[in-house]
Amino acid sequence: MFDVIIVGAGSAGSVLANRLSADPGCHVCLIEAGGRDRSPLIHIPLGLALLARTKGVNWGFGTQPEPALNGRRLYWPRGRTLGGSSSVNAMIYTRGHPEDYRIWAEAAGPDWGWDRVRSLFLDLEANGSHGAPHHGQDGPLTVSDLRHVNPLSRAFVEAGVQAGFPQNRDFNGAAQEGVGLYQVTQREGRRFSAARAFLVPAMGRANLTIRTGAQVRRVLFEGRRAVGVDLGPEVLRLRPGGQVILCGGAVNSPQLLMLSGIGPGAELARNGIPVLHHAPEVGANLADHLDITVMAAALGREAIAVAPGLLPRLLRAGLAFARGGQGELTSNVAEAGGFVRSDPSRDRPNLQFHFLPALLRDHGRRTSWGYGVTLHVCDLLPQSRGRIGLVSPDPLAPPRIEANYLTHPADMAVMLDAVRIARRVMAAPALAGRLGAEILPGPARRDDAALIEDIRARAETIYHPVGTCRMGRDDASVVDPQGRVRGVEGLSVVDASIMPSIIAGNTNAPTMMLAENIARMMTRA
Repeated sequence: MFDVIIVGAGSAGSVLANRLSADPGCHVCLIEAGGRDRSPLIHIPLGLALLARTKGVNWGFGTQPEPALNGRRLYWPRGRTLGGSSSVNAMIYTRGHPEDYRIWAEAAGPDWGWDRVRSLFLDLEANGSHGAPHHGQDGPLTVSDLRHVNPLSRAFVEAGVQAGFPQNRDFNGAAQEGVGLYQVTQREGRRFSAARAFLVPAMGRANLTIRTGAQVRRVLFEGRRAVGVDLGPEVLRLRPGGQVILCGGAVNSPQLLMLSGIGPGAELARNGIPVLHHAPEVGANLADHLDITVMAAALGREAIAVAPGLLPRLLRAGLAFARGGQGELTSNVAEAGGFVRSDPSRDRPNLQFHFLPALLRDHGRRTSWGYGVTLHVCDLLPQSRGRIGLVSPDPLAPPRIEANYLTHPADMAVMLDAVRIARRVMAAPALAGRLGAEILPGPARRDDAALIEDIRARAETIYHPVGTCRMGRDDASVVDPQGRVRGVEGLSVVDASIMPSIIAGNTNAPTMMLAENIARMMTRA
């Protein structure tokens, strides 16, 4: 029996397992549906190019047919291993914009305002390149500059400046806006996931049990109090007064709540699940960053490519990596990017670039031959909202994902601006001199109608779903400002699903910060 059962060993679950098990009197069980993070593709940064097609570490979800995207079912990879999505992502470390947290504070109180969360980010961080006042050096999470930067990524930054955007050497510093190179969660050239940062240091604790390859079917209740979890072949129980904490993320956590009888009553009834607590917002408020790309051929052989000469290049890179975590295998591929405004009248950046010195199609699931570059650009502040639901009461069945991209009319206008701005950067001299013909959208697609057609045909997720178990001070919210599920006792949700609104940037670092904040609330109570 345990004092705390944490479901999901991803970015949030890893932080909570570390912080709560620091009390030797608190017996913690951390449950992960996937296996140990042993795959070399996880730890070698460039291996992320193959992780989207690696089934053993990936849930491999898919959406329902998206009505505004030609009825396509979009692929949604999510981490299914120790470290969760922090073990399969591009390792980019960004915190978001201060305005994001002003909005959070309005919804959930001052403990979620910028001053508070900024101090948490600094406490968590061990930054080897930037110092005070904007960065910490003594935290558990190593953040570093890339050890290898492709010349085309540096050319992108120069092109962005030529296109009229400021150069920004620190997206987490005095201002977010501008173009530059990303910092990454790496240590000595290797991925530094949440599992490495928070679980590895805690694994020797006698009061921490880590179970892998175990998928929770439902939370067990006596009356309205959580008392354990059902793993199918066995049941894990809580000690009196203990708690279950769901850390499955924006997809799995609302699904598990509904499987446990907490959610929209009609949804549960359709699936034959007895209603323990009618909570209409469970699964609602789904927000994600929709992304479109501009791709072009590269004239030289600087790009990362499946092309003649690849094998000798990989051998050289492998030797450099083995000798000390150096060379091309330390690249996160998305080495450069930036934050810009789709319109000068905007009060803050609402577009994000991810520049790849490589051709990338279908999340890397399709091999792209030849030398080229891909410039991703996403809408950071979409107004469209979707939901997570149930396909069936079978806990092993995937959930129903309705992202509803571009269903708000304002979002398509932003995406059109995004394509035009991305093209402007690609046409700037620093890049144009290194590039050949545009591959996608293609030179023939110039007017609004043609670009809208292309967006509907090609736009994809950039992997930042949030909001499906919304946190707030109002009674309609799914969890309160400390992550406790309303309407029941002994059950919390702590992950990206409780974000009141989407972050204007990559969501991994904010998820770890969120878990740290709630861990401090729990331990001071």
